[in-house]
Amino acid sequence: RRLHELHSLWDQLFFKLKDKGIKLQQALKLLQFMRQCDEVLYWIRDKEAFVTAEDFGQDLEHVEVLQRKFEEFLKELGNHHYRITEVNQAADKLIDEGHTEYETISRKKEEVNDAWHRLNTLAATRREGLFGAHQVQRFNRDIDETLAWIGEKDATLSSDDYGRDLNNVQALQRKHEGTERDLAALDAKMTSLSTEAERLAQVHPDRADAITAKMNEAREQWAALKRKAQARKDGLDRSYNLHRFRFLADYRDLCSWINDMKAVISADELAKDVAGAEALLESHQEHRGEIDAREDSFMQTAEAGQKLLDEGIEQSNEVRDKLTHLAQEKASLLSLWEERRILYEQCMDLQLFY
Repeated sequence: RRLHELHSLWDQLFFKLKDKGIKLQQALKLLQFMRQCDEVLYWIRDKEAFVTAEDFGQDLEHVEVLQRKFEEFLKELGNHHYRITEVNQAADKLIDEGHTEYETISRKKEEVNDAWHRLNTLAATRREGLFGAHQVQRFNRDIDETLAWIGEKDATLSSDDYGRDLNNVQALQRKHEGTERDLAALDAKMTSLSTEAERLAQVHPDRADAITAKMNEAREQWAALKRKAQARKDGLDRSYNLHRFRFLADYRDLCSWINDMKAVISADELAKDVAGAEALLESHQEHRGEIDAREDSFMQTAEAGQKLLDEGIEQSNEVRDKLTHLAQEKASLLSLWEERRILYEQCMDLQLFY
């Protein structure tokens, strides 16, 4: 009987020791599981601080640096997914084993999964924010580059050189035509930027005012540049016409002078004595001096007219006719002068004979 009691007490002790061992083992597993969860939660909270940062960059280069750092974080995030899987597997195993703290284990598992889901949601938000910031900063850079280009063209169009002669004017006009082609290309760029500004303002209402202000600045400078380009073109056209019309003015002046000279040469009456005949010949020679003095004017006008023809202006026929007419009138004047010279010399011979 006593032996039976001892066996019974031994069985009870053994059972209690076994139960105590199981509880200690469960406590150890729970402690390890909780530590595993806390390590994951610590890492998640640390990364939450990174993905909730409000710094989206001050310029395009800064945004791209932040994007590269974020891409590195995403790789790290993907590499840590296995830890969430391990937590879930460990929790399920403990619960399946009938752990007495299964409710605590379930809550901790849920806490870890909720934190993981929240981190991924914040990461997606951060990615969208950086993408939007990149679009806005790229737009700002495009605007800044456009404004710089406008500034360069503005300096070119600010020139007060409108040409010293017809050739120089035409060279400047050709240069301006190249500038106008550049402006045409920029016109398409401005249209594209305007469309992008409207889209970005809708997608990012918090930045709409800044985007609109930036676009309006570009529009104002672009409009001013186009006005300056038109003014430059008008000025060169006026200069071109001035040189072209100078030919017409010189042509009219020479024709008028020829007519006046013909009238003067034809007006002299024949002399009635030797002294008068000598004076008449001397006066007639002075007329020849006046004609010779105009030779440079005739040559310059002829050269100006020929340049107009070489440039293929629309009024080529008119210029050609005037050049021909001027040459004929000059030849007619010289012919008249020669005829009168012969006549006056004959008059002198006649007076000397008598």
